[in-house]
Amino acid sequence: MAARTDSVWLGSARKPVKFIMWASACGTCILAIWLALGTLFLGSDTNMKQFLAPGDAPAVLWTLVLAAVALLSASIYMSDRRGVIEPAPSGFFDIVSLVCARLSMLATAGIVLVMFLEVVSRYVFEKPTLWANELSLWIAGFVFLFSGLYAMQQRSHIRIFIIYDLFPRWLQKLSDILSVLLIWAFTLLLIWGGYNEAVAKFFRWETFGTAWDPPIPATIKPAILIIVLLVAVQALSNLLADWNKQPEVHLPVDDIDAHEIELIRKNIGD
Repeated sequence: MAARTDSVWLGSARKPVKFIMWASACGTCILAIWLALGTLFLGSDTNMKQFLAPGDAPAVLWTLVLAAVALLSASIYMSDRRGVIEPAPSGFFDIVSLVCARLSMLATAGIVLVMFLEVVSRYVFEKPTLWANELSLWIAGFVFLFSGLYAMQQRSHIRIFIIYDLFPRWLQKLSDILSVLLIWAFTLLLIWGGYNEAVAKFFRWETFGTAWDPPIPATIKPAILIIVLLVAVQALSNLLADWNKQPEVHLPVDDIDAHEIELIRKNIGD
């Protein structure tokens, strides 16, 4: 993503966050290489099942801890730069949503890496994995949820302006309030209906029932409730941030990404 050079919100904390990101990423890579070399040449019995229960494998545990720190710090660091097509954060919850959005971007790259490893393992070495498909599904579930939060923050969800633009400003505000109330009603009803099931799945650590057997139900079900709640908070943040804005007129030309067109023209010219 192309980005501007100014800091969005970290300010002087940007450099420490960058250092933590690179240090934890390098530590993760070193430990991952060590585990791989140990398995290939030193007779280590490290396997992917240990990544689901790393209590008895300190090296695996530290790899997961450093990877989590690297992902979180990278998401925070990347959220401090605004993309060319992104509006400036204006709501009280925007930064949280941007951090989650950057995490989903990194997770998408993770899915590509996992599937690449699976293709190489299956078709080059004829040793397909037992975990790549489940891991990609697991990550994709979180990507889907975080993408919804990002779409709400960017106001890029489907909106129909044909009638809305005809309203006077007071009626537009009333429509916005009604929309947010409906979102919150849906969220509260979803939590009320799904809370007990989500808690039960989490505390019994329900697994997927496959050879690798990851705890996809135990993590995705609570994540649905939590992230839908975050979407509702973001909707309220949008309402407050847009309250004093002047009326806008939405035209078909607004959907044209001028920056993207310019990049296409440049690439064709090159």
